[in-house]
Amino acid sequence: MPNFTVSSPYQPSGDQPQAIQTISDSILGGDQYQTLLGVTGSGKTYTMAKVIEKTGKPTLIMTHNKTLAAQLYSEFKSFFPNNHVEYFISYYDYYQPEAYMPRQDLFIEKDSSINQELERLRLSTTASLLSHEDVIVIASVSANYGLGSPEDYRSVILNLCIGNEYKQKELLLRLVDMGYKRNDDYFDRGDFRVSGDVIDIYPAYSEEEAIRIEFFGDEVEALYPFDSLTGEKGEDQREITIFAANQFIVTKEKLALAVKSIEEELGERLAYYQQEDRMVEYNRLKQRTEFDLEMIEATGMCKGIEHYSRHLTGKKPGEPPYSMQDYFAAMHD
Repeated sequence: MPNFTVSSPYQPSGDQPQAIQTISDSILGGDQYQTLLGVTGSGKTYTMAKVIEKTGKPTLIMTHNKTLAAQLYSEFKSFFPNNHVEYFISYYDYYQPEAYMPRQDLFIEKDSSINQELERLRLSTTASLLSHEDVIVIASVSANYGLGSPEDYRSVILNLCIGNEYKQKELLLRLVDMGYKRNDDYFDRGDFRVSGDVIDIYPAYSEEEAIRIEFFGDEVEALYPFDSLTGEKGEDQREITIFAANQFIVTKEKLALAVKSIEEELGERLAYYQQEDRMVEYNRLKQRTEFDLEMIEATGMCKGIEHYSRHLTGKKPGEPPYSMQDYFAAMHD
């Protein structure tokens, strides 16, 4: 059972001890639903923190907006300084969905702006869920939206150990499959660079810490973190785990099946538009989807790849997409 320890100068008072004990006993007894009434503000947060400490269970705390999520994240970080408290909300600063204006026959492309820090925190969340047990996730309703398969995400985890042998070319290709990009000039999150027998990796979920791998031939001779800004070396490590650079990882086998499935659905929709004599929609859909398929086959990605999530994850029509709950379930696999 994970060990959660609340750090606070205060002790439960008033009705809090009874509420904490009753809810904890009910959860440990297997009751699925609990309701806490009559407590507001920080008193509710503290009560929840003590319940987590008492039950020792990984926890997802979901709220209805980003503002409250940020407040709860700050409070739970202070209550659990020695545990993994993560923050998972939508990473868009700006989002304009696709739109079509039939009177002008005008198709408006999706436009968005991604907040890189929020994306890092989301990646940190999924990495923590698959590597630690003492995890508390503060999330908005974004946690209910589609994520990639936790099984595929876990399948590309890279474990590096001192003394192990890796062919450099194979290791670099493995990093590319994990969503990392080679960049020997401007080293940023989600990048790797190569200089002789040294490979540097900047994990996409890391704040400022990058990883250096030093080889002697094909053997890993040294592993250690370093500050990506100052270059200051951290302590030598025997083993380091690297997680994927994005949350929508698809294996090559699933990618081939997805392309075939997309082509089949495209054929069905094109036949429908042709039968309805709607050639404008026919040509637009054909051109857009075929371009996306070319990008997916060439790079494994395309703009708006989330539109094809059902095909990429192998879900059947009507099945719910993967979400944060699936990553919690994967902790125990």
